[in-house]
Amino acid sequence: MKITAAGSVPTRAGSPDYFTGKVWQDPLVSAPEPARVSALRVSFEPGARTNWHTHPLGQTLIVVSGVGRVQTEGGPVREIRPGDVVWISPHEKHWHGAAPETSMTHIAIHEGLNGVYADWLEPVAETDYTAETD
Repeated sequence: MKITAAGSVPTRAGSPDYFTGKVWQDPLVSAPEPARVSALRVSFEPGARTNWHTHPLGQTLIVVSGVGRVQTEGGPVREIRPGDVVWISPHEKHWHGAAPETSMTHIAIHEGLNGVYADWLEPVAETDYTAETD
C-alpha cells in the first residue's frame, strides 16, 4: 500500500502542445507495473480544452466541478456537469474541456499500453468548440 499525502505532488501546467488555454494537472495515481492505471485531476479555465486525442485502452472522466464540454469525432458537442461520468472507448478520437465562460475540473482515468496513455492530435477548431451543445 502507498498513501500519497495531499499536496505532496506538485501541480503542473498542461503543455501548450496538447491544450488550448490554461490547464492545470494534479497527478493522483501512477500505478507501478504490472498495473497500468493513471489518474489525474485536471482543471480547465474557461475556454480551455484538450487537443483531439485518443487513448489505446479508453478513458473515464468524472466531472468534479464546473461546466464542461466533450465531443467525439463526428458527434455533437455535449455539455458535462458535476457528477457526470464519461466513458471514451479505446481509439475513439475526442476532446474535452471547460465551457466558454465556466471553468471545469474532472478526474481523468486511463491505462497505458506499452507506456502510451494518449495519442495527441491537432488542436480543436474554434468552430467545433463553440458549436451548440446537446
